[in-house]
Amino acid sequence: MDLGYIVLILLIGFVAQLVDGSLGMGYGVTSATLLATIGFAPAVASATIHVAKIGTGIMSGTAHWRFGNVHWRAVFMLAIPGTIGAFAGALAISYIAADVAAPWVSVILAVLGLVVLLRTVFGRQAAIRFHDPTTKVLGPLGLVGGFIDSVGGGGWGPVTTSTLMASNRMSPNQVIGTVSMSEFIVAIGASVGFLVALGSESIEWGATALLLIGGLFAAPIAAWLVSRLDHRVLGGLVGGMILVYNAENVLRLLGVVGPAVLVAQVTIVGLSLAICAWVMRGRHQERDDTQRTGKRAGVPEPHLEQAPLELEGTS
Repeated sequence: MDLGYIVLILLIGFVAQLVDGSLGMGYGVTSATLLATIGFAPAVASATIHVAKIGTGIMSGTAHWRFGNVHWRAVFMLAIPGTIGAFAGALAISYIAADVAAPWVSVILAVLGLVVLLRTVFGRQAAIRFHDPTTKVLGPLGLVGGFIDSVGGGGWGPVTTSTLMASNRMSPNQVIGTVSMSEFIVAIGASVGFLVALGSESIEWGATALLLIGGLFAAPIAAWLVSRLDHRVLGGLVGGMILVYNAENVLRLLGVVGPAVLVAQVTIVGLSLAICAWVMRGRHQERDDTQRTGKRAGVPEPHLEQAPLELEGTS
């Protein structure tokens, strides 16, 4: 491995964990998309990612457990069928030729990218209706999520987190913690499937280690970023990035080639940036409205009053 390759894989692991740590989803989708751009075959990329996700999933799940974010009953209801689905998905993607699988994997990744974009940017917070988790609901969700996760190299978080968030059956912190804890169990099922179908040589062990190392550096930064950056803005950027990277393969399936592909990619970038700008503008508007409401209610604003005095003293 040359230095450039090492740095590139470290950056992919860093970015993927930064996204996942900030959004609660996206490690597999982001890393699969980026690995595909540097020439990884779909099955090899997915196998490598899932072995790495065992390590990152244990770290993430343990952290959520320590903060009380894990619903253990829901974990097993998701993880057991998820493991079965992941194993089946690993076998399916392993026996499909790379040139046949790549376009369809891009379709899956593009759909998941759209899920990330819409869920994190346009998702609305609704009242939570607490219900005991049931196998009837979580079983099929885990099975489908695990299968898509193996075939696409990612998708467990976007599929399960988005569905559980939309159903409002658990608090958001428990949804993310439960999905994160179950993810490493599902990753074990996918990894076993790839080992059975392709053997250990199908896994890029060096890339796996580099992905893990990159993720370790990203974890504390992601925690800081969550407290500083609106998650909807990050979601808009990530969703747009995934759509751009997979647009070419998706459009080729539809018979669209040549300059039209570049036009589509530029359009996606423009729309993603416009959405992020719109979200930031709305956030600033909310802040201004809150300040005006505080003034009308007679709430003191010490920071606003102190700022001119500090500037005068330093000039």
